Amino acid sequence: MKTEQQYFEEAISLNEYMEKMESHKDNSFEIYEQFHVPQDDEFIALLKDKSPHILGITEDWCGDAMLNNPILRRVAEAANIDVRVVYRDQTLDLIDRYLINGGRSIPVYLLLDQDGKVIAKWGPRAPKLQEYVMELRKELPASDDPTFKDKQKAFIDKITAEYISTPEYWLWVYEDIRKEFTAALQKQS
Repeated sequence: MKTEQQYFEEAISLNEYMEKMESHKDNSFEIYEQFHVPQDDEFIALLKDKSPHILGITEDWCGDAMLNNPILRRVAEAANIDVRVVYRDQTLDLIDRYLINGGRSIPVYLLLDQDGKVIAKWGPRAPKLQEYVMELRKELPASDDPTFKDKQKAFIDKITAEYISTPEYWLWVYEDIRKEFTAALQKQS
């Protein structure tokens, strides 16, 4: 069984992944162009000091990945750390180690120390965003309802549009990644 570090070594850079995207590429780059890491951030200094690397598990059809990947890319650029990604559907052995409520939810970001040990996991959504999405989801009919598919598509379209156009959501993602990874890195001291 491959280690997370071995997956990292074989993975592609987040930049390369975003360039190869087929679904959500324009949306993801729209977020990337508009999001900037907050100034005077101790998190970035901590990342620079500890020099971890991050392994992402993602797919380009995923709306949460569309939102989170460009934010993580900006963090990586600000801190000059290496982020590489693998495709979930090609690495089931890996994603199955990090199931969310029994499912293969993505994206998942694994913070690896310099020895390749996983010291933190983040994903697939910031808690505030999860609450919001789950509230909206309550409005969907049962999956066997004849209107379900149309209403689910409208739900996905609404969330996608909001992900692209709501800087507050971007900050929720950033702040939660910051919180989780900072706690893990501070334990390393």
